[in-house]
Amino acid sequence: MILQELVAASHRRVERAREETPIEALYERALAMPAPLDFAASLRAPGVSLIAEIKRASPSRGALDADLDAPILARAYAAGGAHALSVLTEPTRFGGSLADLATVRSALAEAGLPRPLLRKDFIVDPYQLVEARLHGAAAVLLIVAALDDSTLADLFADAQELDLTPLIEVHDADELERALALEPLVIGINNRNLKTMAVDLETTVHLREHAPAGCLVVAESGIHTVEDVHRLATLGVDAMLVGEALVTAPDPGARARALIGAGQ
Repeated sequence: MILQELVAASHRRVERAREETPIEALYERALAMPAPLDFAASLRAPGVSLIAEIKRASPSRGALDADLDAPILARAYAAGGAHALSVLTEPTRFGGSLADLATVRSALAEAGLPRPLLRKDFIVDPYQLVEARLHGAAAVLLIVAALDDSTLADLFADAQELDLTPLIEVHDADELERALALEPLVIGINNRNLKTMAVDLETTVHLREHAPAGCLVVAESGIHTVEDVHRLATLGVDAMLVGEALVTAPDPGARARALIGAGQ
C-alpha cells in the first residue's frame, strides 16, 4: 500500500535527520522564527477559500511538472488570490523538499504577498513539526489513516505548542470520528481512496454534514472545474485544497482566480 510505504520512508528520513542534528538543536531555532501567519483565519474568507498546492509529482499521476520553480509558482498563486499555500515536502514520490517550504516563504515575503503555508507531508514524528516551524510553515498535515490515536493526539498537541495549526485529514466516517475526538479547528476531507487511488467528491458530500459547527472543513483532491467548486459551495465547505488542476494549468494564477470566483 502506497501510504504504508510513504510512512515507512518518513520514519527513515526522521531517523537520519535526528542522527545528523538532534531535535534539541533545532527547537530553539524554530521558536526564534517569526510567528506564523494565522492559517485558520485565512480560510474564513467569504465563499470557498483556496489552498493552492505546490507539487512536482504524485503517486497517482507521476510527474506533473518536473521543472517546477516553487517560488515563481507561489507568487503566481498569491497574485491570483490564493488564501493559503500547501507545499509538498515529501521527496520520494512527490519531488518536494523542506527547501521548497523555505524558499516559498521568502519569495512571498519579498514580493509583499505573504500567505500561511501548510507543510504537506507524511508527518509521523515531532521532529518533522520542528522542521516545519523552522522552515516557515504555519500549519501541518496530520493524516488519521497514517497514525494511531495516541500518536495522532501527541502530534496534534505538539503542533499547537509550536504555534502550528494542525489540518487533520480524514477519508471516511471512522477516521472523522477519531479526528473529532481532538476537537480540531480544521478538518480536511480527502476525496482520494488511499487503497485504490480513485477520487470521488461524494466523500465530501457524505462527511461534510458530520463536521460540527465551528470546525473549518477543507475539501481535498479531485477538484478540477468550476462546477466542482460550485458543488463544494452548496455543501458549505470552507476551503478547497487544489494541486494538480493548478500545477498543470497554462496560467496557474488565472486558474486560481477562476476557482476562487466559482466559490463565491
